[in-house]
Amino acid sequence: MGVCLVLFGGIAVFSEPGGTDDPIITKSYIVDKVIPEIKAYIDERFGIAASEGTVTTDSFVVVNVEKGKKVLCEAGAELILRMGKATIISSEKGGVADTTAGVDLSNGTAMPSNHLLVVPLADGRGFEATDDVIVMIKGGYRMQ
Repeated sequence: MGVCLVLFGGIAVFSEPGGTDDPIITKSYIVDKVIPEIKAYIDERFGIAASEGTVTTDSFVVVNVEKGKKVLCEAGAELILRMGKATIISSEKGGVADTTAGVDLSNGTAMPSNHLLVVPLADGRGFEATDDVIVMIKGGYRMQ
């Protein structure tokens, strides 16, 4: 029995804290290592990344936009207005493509409900909410 205590005692002395031989989990391990890894996994899994106020999604997300706020989109962003009213923000190079109707929506045009809209370039195009709106967005965007 004395041999077992010495043997296990030796293993405990040479174990690295937080290693596989030391199963104790500390608060700092959870806060500094596990939570950031979980957050990174969720952000990657659901395609959400924020840098300088820009959000990028790889699938449609439902976004609530308050009256008076602008949503400026990155190239290739897709929009579907689900509720409320908004107007298109275009640029000198053109408007926002309404793929449902097959037309280009110019600056100040009412954003049609339930139409798939595509922003071709990241040059300030998007929409401004004239009411509180709910919009589905896929791709990069930032709210102002």
